[in-house]
Amino acid sequence: MKFLCEKGKLQEAISIVQKAITGKSPMPILEGILINAKGSTLTLIASDIDLSIETKIESEVMEEGILVVDAKIFGEIIRKLPSSKITIETKENNIINIHCEKSDFDLVHMNGDDFPGIPIIDEDMVFSIPQGTLKNMIKGTSFAVAQDETRPILTGVLFEVKNRELSLVALDGYRLALRNELIDTDNNINTVIPGKTLNEVYKILEDSEEIVNITFTQNHILFNLGSTKIISRLLEGEFIKYESIIPHEYKLKVEVNRAELLGCIERASLMAKEGNSNLIKFDIQPDTLIITSNSQLGKVKEEANAKLQGETLQIAFNSKYLIDVLKIMDDEDIVMELTSSISPCIIKNKDSQNCQYLVLPVRLVK
Repeated sequence: MKFLCEKGKLQEAISIVQKAITGKSPMPILEGILINAKGSTLTLIASDIDLSIETKIESEVMEEGILVVDAKIFGEIIRKLPSSKITIETKENNIINIHCEKSDFDLVHMNGDDFPGIPIIDEDMVFSIPQGTLKNMIKGTSFAVAQDETRPILTGVLFEVKNRELSLVALDGYRLALRNELIDTDNNINTVIPGKTLNEVYKILEDSEEIVNITFTQNHILFNLGSTKIISRLLEGEFIKYESIIPHEYKLKVEVNRAELLGCIERASLMAKEGNSNLIKFDIQPDTLIITSNSQLGKVKEEANAKLQGETLQIAFNSKYLIDVLKIMDDEDIVMELTSSISPCIIKNKDSQNCQYLVLPVRLVK
């Protein structure tokens, strides 16, 4: 193998595929990046079996070949080389030589034939969506996936397509996040993608109108971004019937400025660090939302302007869950729909209808 390519392009390609390497694999070869030099293209692949990422860059290939290099050291070497053209070629005894200007490295490589094959997916396109739209949907839901493995299905995000609408849903038993967007497909899909996969997809997606093509099989999902493909296994099992959890009726509705409320909650939460409850209390009045927190550290009172429809209410929350929601919402004003101090709170944008968030209150001991 021998090829020549730009340092910047190679570094970016390594950065993309490295996202599939967890460092926890029992197979040493999965600590590496597969490099395939063929024609005028360099293909890089990394995988932890559950998640595989492939990306292609232009390269001047003088001698075709395939091999695997340790991802960590190879990535470090390329990153620290001068911004110039890099020549890489194989030598005897499983060595590759990396040459750039006056820098010269010899690095041990592994046999490319020993690298596990990535799943082959028939790309009969299922649907397309702008990268920026999908990126925003992932941001708006993945924070709510369960972190413990007691219910593995909840460590993933539901990917549901029906009635020409894509919905992403995540829940962890304390909160629920739902984002939806209209898409151009007649397919119906209901599957669950690991949350950690979507977090890596989020990092690779661009905040643009460029299209990502998404294809499903029974066991895998493929995100095709053109020069980069991301393939992930799907989680087994059935997701919770989330529609039955979301209340569709309420007794009071509060309209409040999102940034003002977020600031009040963040300050109030400074006094709520005692234990892990992060407990803050809401006293919802006709024109004011009063937020308080008491602990051994002291106490705090904050007020936010609010418009109330319905009866006044006192209710308590874990401040972290509210902060997580308010930080990722887009609209200037939001609406909170409530029924009682022990029933879920629904949070929506005032104007756009593309998201719903459910947060369970904390029961107060009387």
